Amino acid sequence: MITETVKLAKKNLGRPDKTTEFPHGKLEHVSLEDTALARITLQPGWRWSQDVRPQAKTESCQSHHIQYILSGRLVIAMDDGTKTELEPGDFVFIPPEHDAWVVGDEPFVAVDFSGLKEYVKVS
Repeated sequence: MITETVKLAKKNLGRPDKTTEFPHGKLEHVSLEDTALARITLQPGWRWSQDVRPQAKTESCQSHHIQYILSGRLVIAMDDGTKTELEPGDFVFIPPEHDAWVVGDEPFVAVDFSGLKEYVKVS
């Protein structure tokens, strides 16, 4: 019988393993074992179709996201016309094929539990 010793581990988003910056935003990445997450910060005026589309070379975001919203507001507009506005305290699953933009004067900050590899590709 093979047994594996599991050790307690922790990371802090205030000291990320890696920071990825892109127009009007940044991702602060941390990972433990096979799990990763990032704090995403998007500044007022950020819009996926303006700031990310040129690098992604797709009509809309093709990544899915699972996020917990800490501050600010973000509109998600699906390619099928469905829209929703995210606000602090929301826990959301966003499927591929969407645009998104920051609403108001406050930066949008969320913890993103998925879609991280896709973000890194466009940095």
